[in-house]
Amino acid sequence: MTLYTTMPLEIVMEGWSEDPPPMLELTFGETRLLLAPVAPGVGRIVRLVAAPLDHYLRPEYAPGQLICFGDGGSVRQMSFDTQPGIGISDW
Repeated sequence: MTLYTTMPLEIVMEGWSEDPPPMLELTFGETRLLLAPVAPGVGRIVRLVAAPLDHYLRPEYAPGQLICFGDGGSVRQMSFDTQPGIGISDW
């Protein structure tokens, strides 16, 4: 792979030698997700590991979405577009 850039090599390669953050695999229903922990009980979707095909097209399962999974096994989806506490919907 060739990367053409005017940025210094130190900035481009920053963080490549660090270990990746720990990931969490969460299964609920037919869907298995890979999450990056953000806070206790909250994770950011990294990818769908196994899911029905229609879940790959649904925006609430898109990588980058936040999932709350900490209160008794219920899972909630959070949106970045709203203020905290607003726009949280139960699945």
